Amino acid sequence: MFKKNKPKVNEDWFDSDYYHILYKNRDYQEAEYFSKKLMTYFSFDKKIKILDLACGKGRHSVFLNKLGNNVTGVDISSNNIAEAKKNENKSLKFHIHDMRLPMNIKFDLVVNLFTSFGYFDNDIDNLKTLISLKNNLKKNGFGVIDFFNLGYLKNNLVKENFEIIDSIKFNLKRYIYNSFLIKEIHFNHNDKNYNFQEKVKALSLNDFKSLFKQANLEIVDIFGDYHLNKFDNINSKRLIFIVQ
Repeated sequence: MFKKNKPKVNEDWFDSDYYHILYKNRDYQEAEYFSKKLMTYFSFDKKIKILDLACGKGRHSVFLNKLGNNVTGVDISSNNIAEAKKNENKSLKFHIHDMRLPMNIKFDLVVNLFTSFGYFDNDIDNLKTLISLKNNLKKNGFGVIDFFNLGYLKNNLVKENFEIIDSIKFNLKRYIYNSFLIKEIHFNHNDKNYNFQEKVKALSLNDFKSLFKQANLEIVDIFGDYHLNKFDNINSKRLIFIVQ
């Protein structure tokens, strides 16, 4: 049995070595494919400057850079940035940074991908993130927010499963509580029990529309998957916004 100690939430978990173990097999082919689809969609006629907000270990940043762009990736996790920096070059840089705060540089494109939004308990902080995104954009620049589709998730949520990675058996439990999607991560390693929690705001299409309006951002397009098919509230797995 696991001790009922208070779980460490989000920032502690993202900086944990175990976070990188659990997610070591994330789909790099998917990240490369989506990066190419985005660049095809925008059809920029020159090399552009891109900001990857909450970049994690930088998998999207790396592919966006390989497509010829100047990319800056930022994340609050020092461990993520330390890993991402292994891929740095003259046109690809990574920094520890709070995405609620604008950078002192303007970008042609600001992306926030793979559900890297809504981690704050306070709605004001989520709004600050969008205002920061807007302030980071050049005139006529674009933003991309890639989130899960709450309509699809409610009907298809995997409430519990186990994953064995590097001989560690992770017990994963998911549920929606108080307008948050919560994932509990329990495991034992070296005879010690661990209890972490991921917590992200369960935002609907209408919730985003309200936030965008408050941030003075206009929705240009909405897609429902990484193929950039049009969004359907019931069947689309993703909720991908193009904003300006």
